[in-house]
Amino acid sequence: MEKQQPWRWIPTLYFAEGLPYVVVMTLSVILYKRMEVSNAEIALYTSWLYFPWVIKPIWSPFVDLIKTKRWWVVAMQLLIGAGMAGVAFTLPGDAFLRATLAFFWLMAFSSATHDIAADGFYMLGLTEDQQAFFIGIRNTFYRVAMLTGQGLLVMLAGFLEEKTGRVPFAWSLVFFVLAGTFIGLALWHKHAMPLPSADRRRADVRPWTILKGFGDTFVSFFRKPGIGMALLFMLTYRLGESQLVKLASPFLLDSPEAGGLGLSTGQVGFAYGTVGVIALLLGGILGGMALSKGGLRRWLWPMALAISLPNLVYLYLAYVQPESVFLINACVAIEQFGYGFGFTAYTMYLILFSEGEYKTAHYAICTGFMALGMMLPGMISGWIQEMIGYQYFFIWVMVCCVPLFVILPFLKVKERS
Repeated sequence: MEKQQPWRWIPTLYFAEGLPYVVVMTLSVILYKRMEVSNAEIALYTSWLYFPWVIKPIWSPFVDLIKTKRWWVVAMQLLIGAGMAGVAFTLPGDAFLRATLAFFWLMAFSSATHDIAADGFYMLGLTEDQQAFFIGIRNTFYRVAMLTGQGLLVMLAGFLEEKTGRVPFAWSLVFFVLAGTFIGLALWHKHAMPLPSADRRRADVRPWTILKGFGDTFVSFFRKPGIGMALLFMLTYRLGESQLVKLASPFLLDSPEAGGLGLSTGQVGFAYGTVGVIALLLGGILGGMALSKGGLRRWLWPMALAISLPNLVYLYLAYVQPESVFLINACVAIEQFGYGFGFTAYTMYLILFSEGEYKTAHYAICTGFMALGMMLPGMISGWIQEMIGYQYFFIWVMVCCVPLFVILPFLKVKERS
């Protein structure tokens, strides 16, 4: 394998991994808000889209059995592109909500499967030294995908809305661009990704042996010491954020008469997708540096406070309803920085809790519970907001941060030796 070859496919592979996730989880919320779908429906339907990531560990062993990781990567990118095109075609129709949700479901399952294949191929297509070297590169381009999905694409949609005066048409064009992008990525990766000898179908393994091993993996996970408190921690660490993230963009877009801030689509793209993502990256970098110096046990409480207390800026915005775009951007930056800093503790805890004989599979199960903790509260968040309004909703978000701090004193945290 040529030394420079990984540069041909790693940046684009992890850009392709991150973009459909942010489209399904974030861009869909803004799209439906601009299409005048109610907050309750937006939160319920888009939270259901977490489900493929919740159950991803269940079908991940079969990606090993059927075809190669490389085949799965290319096939899923084509399916994601088809899903993007489906959204673009059906968006202007009267039954757009039902039709686009079906295509978002296709994208969600394809993206979750793509995650399994891409991460597996990363380990098969690189030497150990290359894996260590490119870990920062892959994470960077995953974040670039977030910046693209939450920022550039939203700003493009806003620009097209203003130029055409037709919201469905503007967003259809955005999804046609996305469809073409993923078809191009699939064709590129079919050409650029190597053919490592280790990436082959495992003919010696049968489905029932995989099922038995998978059952043993699940049993061993639920027999881990402190599993009950660990699961409560996984489900409550993001309890406030799971509801805030579903209503943050609708709040920014809603008119002041409806309790929102009345920003344009482009302004929301800049605030949440550009300023917010930069602050998120800075918080994540500093969080990683802090954990590397002091360890998780020392930083767990400060990081739990960091992911919870900055949510107060939305309570401030809801009561004051400032007109200053600079002030709004600053508040979004504070919240996202706190989230980036605080989320590093959560990630490290999952890694440490997963250590053992089945660490890869156990980590996948942990991420499934993480997705479940985002999905269930998010489903009812829009209904709660419509019942009590934005001001009381953001008070409710702060109340939902309390269970985490009740659990933390009883949580056992181990450090790496």
